[in-house]
Amino acid sequence: MFLAVDVGNSQTTLGLFEDGASESTPCRQWRMATDTTDTADELHERLFGYFLMLGLSLDMVSDVAIASVVPVLSLEWQRMMRVVLGTDPLMINAWRDCGITVAMPNPHEVGADRIANALAARDTYGAPVIVVDFGTATNIDVVDKNGDFRGGAIMPGLMLSANSLFSKAAKLASVPLVVPEHALGETTEHAVQSGIVIGAAAQAEGLVARIQQELAQESPDGKAAIVVGTGGLAQLISEATDIFDVVDPDLTIRGIYEIWRHRATKRAQRIQSA
Repeated sequence: MFLAVDVGNSQTTLGLFEDGASESTPCRQWRMATDTTDTADELHERLFGYFLMLGLSLDMVSDVAIASVVPVLSLEWQRMMRVVLGTDPLMINAWRDCGITVAMPNPHEVGADRIANALAARDTYGAPVIVVDFGTATNIDVVDKNGDFRGGAIMPGLMLSANSLFSKAAKLASVPLVVPEHALGETTEHAVQSGIVIGAAAQAEGLVARIQQELAQESPDGKAAIVVGTGGLAQLISEATDIFDVVDPDLTIRGIYEIWRHRATKRAQRIQSA
């Protein structure tokens, strides 16, 4: 079985895929809090527990790919997976052939999760496509009409903004993050919900609209880009806007799997031609 690991700043997502699966859909998926103090041994213990809970064994894992935006944990995941696999896992980054051209001035600065998003979105929905990923940061990732990853935008995530507001504004207690009925909040709680949740939706709407305009200027006769929402809070934000053509919570994990499969296919072709 193949294990995809997406190490984010706040959460780590794990997706397990059946060997030889024709569709890039994880058969099992877990989320856990990202803790930068975790050691390889602690990660091994947690992963063992997840597998044991479902009656699975780590011996079933034959291949692993990891997309990490937390360098200190990248090393610990590598160390742990060497024990599980007996070899190094695939660490996704822009230095490697990931199956998509990163058409940016400094492609090596791009986070592995953004590359995975761009590849999975292009392969699933075609090009052009815009991904809005609601995580610790809200990333907007853009694939142009040529199928190249062009860049996008990065802004503070919904929870980051909310926690900053609650910690700095003494009179604003933490409130449930739900979509209020109206943008015009008639109570303090509703005003906070409007500002945080509807505000995040409006921010995404504004940036996506501008990006769509810029793509249209490059290709006046081209189609508008499909807009995909993903990340842990995408479903919540989708209730406050109609900007998304689709909400795809598995996009990043699927992209990690697709990158590994692309590289495995290339490797098999090289062996055959040798």
